[in-house]
Amino acid sequence: MSADYPTVLELVGATPIVRLDSLGAEVEPTLLAKLEYLKPGGSVKDRIGLPLIEAAERDGKLRPGGTIVEPTSGNTGVGLAIGAAIRGYRCIFVMPDKMSQEKIALLRAYGAEVVICPTAVPHDSPESYYSVSDRLAEEIPGAYKPDQYSNMAN
Repeated sequence: MSADYPTVLELVGATPIVRLDSLGAEVEPTLLAKLEYLKPGGSVKDRIGLPLIEAAERDGKLRPGGTIVEPTSGNTGVGLAIGAAIRGYRCIFVMPDKMSQEKIALLRAYGAEVVICPTAVPHDSPESYYSVSDRLAEEIPGAYKPDQYSNMAN
C-alpha cells in the first residue's frame, strides 16, 4: 500500500486502524487500534494544527508572512509546526525547560524556533512560558497565537 502525497498534510487525518483479532478473540465486540504514532508528528495532535491555522486564515488573524506564536509542551506544537511549514508561516514555540531534547529537536526540524522558559515559576510570572508567548505575540508584527489551552477548536 504505497502512495505518493504532494505534502505531509495529506497524511494527517487518515490514520490507519488495525483489527486486534488475537487480543480480542474472547470478547464480543471487535477491538480496533488506531495507529496515531504513524502520523508525521507521531501524535493525535497532528490533526489539530492545520484546522487551527485554516481558521485563523479565514478569520483574518493569520496572513501570508505571519508568525505563529504558541506556548506548548510539545504535541500540539508539532501539529502546528507541520501546518506552518507547508503553509510558509514562521513558528515560534515557547516551552518549559522540562521538555525533552527530542521534542525540541523535532519542532526545530519542522522549522520552528523554540524559546525555553523556566518551569519553576508561577503561571502569571513574566518568565512563565504563557507570559513569554503573550509578550512575543504582542511584539511581533503579524503574529497570531492559536492559544491551544483555551481554543475550543483544539
